[in-house]
Amino acid sequence: MEMRDPASAANFADGQTPQPELANPSSDDIQNKEFETAGGVDPEKAAEDEMTEAQEVEQSEENTLEPLTRELIISAAKAVYEKDAADITTDDIRHLRQQWNAFRKSEQAEAATAEAEEAPATDAADSEDDEFKAILADIREKKARHTAEVEAERAANLQKKEAIINEIIALADDTDNVNRTFPRYRELQDEFNALGEVPANEETAIWKRFQEAREKYSDNLKINKELRDYDFKKNLETKQLLLNEASELVAEEDVITAYRRLQELHNKWRRIGPVAKEMREEIWNKFKEASAEINKRYQAHFEARKAREAENEAGKTAICEQLESIDFATLKSFAAWDAATKVVMELQEKWRSYGFASRKMNKALFARFRELCDKFFSAKAEYFQTTREELANNLARKTALAERAEALRDSTDWKKTTDELVALQKEWKTIGTVAKKYSDAVWKRFQQACDAFFEAKKKAGNGARREEQDNLRAKREIIAELDKINLEGVRDEAIARLRELQDQWKAIGHVPFREKDKVYEAFRNKVVELRESLDMRRNRDRMERFSNDLSGLEGDQQKLYRERERLTRALESRRQELRTYENNLGFLSSKSKSGDSMLREFERKAERLRADIADLQEKIKLINGKL
Repeated sequence: MEMRDPASAANFADGQTPQPELANPSSDDIQNKEFETAGGVDPEKAAEDEMTEAQEVEQSEENTLEPLTRELIISAAKAVYEKDAADITTDDIRHLRQQWNAFRKSEQAEAATAEAEEAPATDAADSEDDEFKAILADIREKKARHTAEVEAERAANLQKKEAIINEIIALADDTDNVNRTFPRYRELQDEFNALGEVPANEETAIWKRFQEAREKYSDNLKINKELRDYDFKKNLETKQLLLNEASELVAEEDVITAYRRLQELHNKWRRIGPVAKEMREEIWNKFKEASAEINKRYQAHFEARKAREAENEAGKTAICEQLESIDFATLKSFAAWDAATKVVMELQEKWRSYGFASRKMNKALFARFRELCDKFFSAKAEYFQTTREELANNLARKTALAERAEALRDSTDWKKTTDELVALQKEWKTIGTVAKKYSDAVWKRFQQACDAFFEAKKKAGNGARREEQDNLRAKREIIAELDKINLEGVRDEAIARLRELQDQWKAIGHVPFREKDKVYEAFRNKVVELRESLDMRRNRDRMERFSNDLSGLEGDQQKLYRERERLTRALESRRQELRTYENNLGFLSSKSKSGDSMLREFERKAERLRADIADLQEKIKLINGKL
């Protein structure tokens, strides 16, 4: 059916009959059919508008950073109950319930992790919980009563409007007295317009019946031309005002406000009677054009909002993925956790910069984001707690060592006490770190005790110290001689000179304790370096000879296979021998001089076996290249 001016069928005393509806309505008429069936209100857009309001409530909840208390929530619930029933919305009730649930969840989490000295006062919490539930139930009951009253009133309005329509139809059917009943007809129109809302599912139908009844009465109405012209003029002036107001709404910046106001104008338009027949289509088309422009802006607004929501959804999803990529196993220090915390805080700030995602995904994304943040900070708290306990334990152990060293500082049993203090120093090195504010103090305490003993020991043995200094100079001279060995000359001569210097080293006595490890390490490193150089040269010579020998066997596959088998057996034998040495090394101790010497000998043999294994593997590799 073509969308027309509600009063377009009225004809008066001039005897004209209403024009029939168009058989083929225009595309604009078809487009406006949906607009008419909704009574001027687009249901989908109205639903989206309600969704916007609901999302704004959620957004305010999401961005709320201030902590809530029972008293604040209960006070807010009482304030909602004091409102007029018509002003209480489902958002108010839902918001209170969400706040209470969030508060209870936070309270339960804190109770589970806190190390409270006394049990929480659950009786008071349960009492306040019951009080909140009672207030919420009262609010719902008050809202329900109001809703029932509104529905009852709408049903009564529907009955009254149906009675008015039936009476107008009856007046229209009484064609003989239609002029005499015109005042009553005007009263019935005023009464119909004065009545309030009817049930939403009946609104369009009752309005159409009212229009049809008015059109029927107008078609049969025979009144004087002056009265008809006056009525048309009055209706035209009123509709012109509505048209002007609709035109002004096109420039309204707030699209939502403009759309809602347009619905009000359409409701008023429908209540106004007809205008002169020659003006009906013109004024209605102008009003329809203004409405179409506002509807177009309204639709564009929601399309743009959907695009923003999609962008926000992508941004928030990326933030969640960044949080999920944080590997807690790699955070092994306070500094690492602090750096990760900074990243998480930056992501939280970035999250706040995004607006709403789609209604379908927004809650799920926020729940995912909140869970990831909670998981991170829980892991951080657990790490800090565990680490603090470890630091405290390390401090206790180092303090005990410092106390033991202080007890030995005045001892004159030089040998026994030296060994014990050395053992304490080694044990100290095995203990982990302590809190920074205690580390310097406990170390200074331990060091001073050790230094005091060794200083006293030093004063008691100045002669021995002079001998140790001479030994230290002699060993340093040997290290210098090692640097002079010619690696490019005859290899046997270099090896003989190395062994000679090693024998001289063994013949030299003790050096100062503080320099013992340092000078021995320098000697040992130089010897190892020389041996490796000599071994590399030997291995290089051997490998060249072996490669030359293989060249003579090239083409004889059988000999090459036999040589490969021989080397493979030798390789397995060396590996087995190496495993034996490595197993024996696990049972040796370097606490005594003889044990330390044997340990080093085993290590040297194991190292030579490793070199032999590498040499055999290289030879097998060369043979494989010939096969």
